[in-house]
Order: sequence, then C-alpha cells, then structure tokens
Amino acid sequence: MSTEIVDLVEQATPYLSAALTAYGAAVLSRAEDTAVSAAVEGTAGLGQRILQLVWRRRDEEGRAALEEAVQTAAEEPDDTDAAGALRHQLKRALREEAELVRELAALLPEQASVTVNVSGTRAIGAQHIGIAASGDNTTIHPPQQ
Repeated sequence: MSTEIVDLVEQATPYLSAALTAYGAAVLSRAEDTAVSAAVEGTAGLGQRILQLVWRRRDEEGRAALEEAVQTAAEEPDDTDAAGALRHQLKRALREEAELVRELAALLPEQASVTVNVSGTRAIGAQHIGIAASGDNTTIHPPQQ
C-alpha cells in the first residue's frame, strides 16, 4: 500500500472521529445544513464530507461495507478495532481509485511543518521522542519483563 494512502488516512482520522462523535451512524445520510455549532461543524463537517465522498464512489458492496464500519465505529467510539475497520474501508477505497486519492488530498488541510531550534550544550530537540538523556554518566536500563 502506498505511503500516500496511509498518510491520507492518518490525517483524515481525527476528522472521521469528530464526525462520528457529532453525528453518529447518520453521518452518511445527514444533510449538510443541519444546525451544529460552528466549531463542531468545521471538524465534523470535514469528516462527514470525507465519508460521503468515499461512500458515493463505492459500488453497492463497498457502500454496505463502509456503512457497517461507520455503524460499528459510531456504536463503539472507544473500540480501536472498530476505528481500524473504518480506516481499512477508507484505505481500500483509496487503493481502488486513484482519483479518489486526489480528491481526498484536496479536501484535507495542508499539514503544518514543524521547526525545532536547538542550541547549547547537551540540548535535545525532537518532535516525537521516547527516551532522551543528556547528562554525564547517564545509564538507561530497559524495563524488566
């Protein structure tokens, strides 16, 4: 699977979650003019547009699978497997249609770049970090199993 598809689905995930939280399983059939607060509408509305875009492009079997994944994810919002099944349906649709990849990329906002400036003795700069040590005679022991 292309890294572009994986990156797009990862970037879309918070919007999908917001849409499911705001609209539940009705996200696929909800009319866009329903009154919702502006803050929720921005994020959730984008998630809804993503799901509806994918749903409209699927065949009958693909629509049924997407609907089932949306239903399960809406009913079980804390279930990572349910969220994973929904992401899988999105990836599947994107793998099958290159034009859909371009349309989804156009919907998603530009990702912000991160700049880290580091200076000084033993300075550490990182966007994501596990363990960092910057002292004299530092020893790191792995966790006991």
